[in-house]
Amino acid sequence: MSAIHVRPMTARDIPATAAWLVELPLMQRYNLTVERARQQFETALVQADILLVADVGGDSACGFVWCLPKGAFGRSVYLRLIGVRVDLSGAGVGAALLGAAEQAAVERKSDLVLLVSDFNTDAQRFYQRQGYTQAGALPGYVLPDVSELIYWKPLGRTAAAT
Repeated sequence: MSAIHVRPMTARDIPATAAWLVELPLMQRYNLTVERARQQFETALVQADILLVADVGGDSACGFVWCLPKGAFGRSVYLRLIGVRVDLSGAGVGAALLGAAEQAAVERKSDLVLLVSDFNTDAQRFYQRQGYTQAGALPGYVLPDVSELIYWKPLGRTAAAT
């Protein structure tokens, strides 16, 4: 496996990232289209959200992470979405992206919050291995038949510093 390099997303990364993102089974379940993904990434760049991509070898933007700095309860950074191209699943790209997102988040807030679909047990195990704790659930929050599980991780700064 080639080295994983995490860097800020640029507008040039958006078309290819949106194209592979909508092919992921999770995104298909949530009916994400290429156009909507492109629009969301473009908006995130304008808003200066935390938006990082992973390059592996000569392969650019084969994974990404997107965090909203003021997104959870007005207190915590919210991990909006993380994705890794299917052919690189299990290769450490997700962990590298999550680590970089945590580093960027701790500069702003003392913790990170995210949602995981109740049926996405692989993601639940991934976040638990990375030190996240399930803190609750939101039944029907995004889709009527799916509960979104709330995961949380303190990042090391004291609450007084936020």
